[in-house]
Amino acid sequence: MRALAGKNQTEISTKLVEIFRSSGLKVAKQNYRYGAAGNEYAGENVYSVLHAPRGDATEAIVLVAAWRNMDGDLNQGGVALLLTLARYFRRWSLWSKDIIFLITSDSKAGPQAWVDAYHDTHLPTAVDSLTLKSGALQGVVVLDNALNQRFESLHIAYDGINGQLPNLDLFNTAVSIASGHMGIGVALQRMWKHGDSYKERLQTMLRGMASQGLGHASGPHSSFIPYHVDAITLQAVGLGWHDEMAMGRCVESIFRSLNNLLEHFHQSFFFYLLMQANRFVSIGTYLPSAMLVAVNFTIMAIALWVQSGRPPKAQASSNKEVPGSPETEMEVIKQDGMVALIPKQQLAVVERQLLLPLAFVTGLHFLGVVPLYVYNNTMQQNLPMALYAFGMLNLILPTLLASSLSRYACPTDQQRILMKCFSLLLLGMFLATLSTVNFSLAFLIGLLAVPLSFLGLPSEHSSLAARTWKKYLVLIPANMILHCLSPPVVIGAACGWSGISVEEVLTEAAFGWKVWGLWTQVVVWCVWWPAWLMGAMFVSPSL
Repeated sequence: MRALAGKNQTEISTKLVEIFRSSGLKVAKQNYRYGAAGNEYAGENVYSVLHAPRGDATEAIVLVAAWRNMDGDLNQGGVALLLTLARYFRRWSLWSKDIIFLITSDSKAGPQAWVDAYHDTHLPTAVDSLTLKSGALQGVVVLDNALNQRFESLHIAYDGINGQLPNLDLFNTAVSIASGHMGIGVALQRMWKHGDSYKERLQTMLRGMASQGLGHASGPHSSFIPYHVDAITLQAVGLGWHDEMAMGRCVESIFRSLNNLLEHFHQSFFFYLLMQANRFVSIGTYLPSAMLVAVNFTIMAIALWVQSGRPPKAQASSNKEVPGSPETEMEVIKQDGMVALIPKQQLAVVERQLLLPLAFVTGLHFLGVVPLYVYNNTMQQNLPMALYAFGMLNLILPTLLASSLSRYACPTDQQRILMKCFSLLLLGMFLATLSTVNFSLAFLIGLLAVPLSFLGLPSEHSSLAARTWKKYLVLIPANMILHCLSPPVVIGAACGWSGISVEEVLTEAAFGWKVWGLWTQVVVWCVWWPAWLMGAMFVSPSL
């Protein structure tokens, strides 16, 4: 491996093909070329297929090793172990499933190009078709060992694209074999030392939620999970006494377990939060929290809908008129054997004017396509400036939209209430749906958007219209709170807190959009940002 470290891609691929062929395996190559944020991601994958002596080529297991891992280091130990296991597995006649050995040029674009082509969903102009295939993929194990020394433990990466997770049985199998049979420690979410305390469990869970919420790839295995292929990455970390032999035995045991499967993993959980290698939180425990956050917006939307159907006089004079006085016209209501006197004003329902609120809310959500396009099609060096410029634009955009709406459309109080109602209703609906697919992303955005339910309500805005100084006293703090929680500010603050540059984050997001099919940007710019913009408009003095 060291001899090939400085060679070009063609020489590396040629040598790998020779090694596979010397082991008696069928081998093929695949070229790919992607473009994102002005960068080009090109390479060549080399793969071979070991046909099962006891199988019918309807199912396959994949062993993957990227030439360079997620950190950009040479994965010499992982590639060498894959080539060794390819020769070793070739001698056994117990396999009932085909085994595919895949070596990719990198850990991000290479695996995605190969799995897309395997399922014939690739773009022919960017990715070559596969000339060698097998059956349905049942499981994937990725090897990552960039150490030139013995290792201490195995770090298991399991997060998939868009927050999808492999079946928990595959993870439990790897943990049981590594820690139970081989005596190798297991680490999660880069928690190298885990004492199983409350603080460490919480930290592990929060790291897992952050990784799931971002939706990016945590390893080469992540590209397989959207195709309902359970996959994990085994990464050797630390300085210890375990060598490549121990890691190889661990991989062999996992493959023997996968080889004995009679059907695809389905019995265990696909939705979970891991706190430690042997502890998890199931979906039935954590999902209600995200649902409660989403229902908050729906309940407020229903309250605004009811309020919009009341006549203006009932809102203006409800505090002045006393029910039962001569000036108040009453109506007798009989129901279930009970009789009540209720002012007729409170029973009146006015016709709702829906066209302007529906058109305006729909237009705001379509407006989110503009930042979505800009951030996914801007050159890498210009991405930070684009975020800062958009953040500055957000300071004046709500006021501009509010003043334009008041000047040209002249919305009534009812229409203002309906705008807020439809905005919160869509936000609650989107987050409730998203929480069943990517709980962490829905929960995070829901928490950041909670102030939208309580700040800038149209009823408060209209009641303060005549009292100018009180109006500004209420709206200025609300305006500051919402602008501190705008998407560009939150993204910049998160980058500063984590120590990752804005350019790196936005470049990864653009790459994810082009290559992985990442939908985090869609949620941010087409769901969260329009709802924020509507809320910021209602704390603007111009509306």
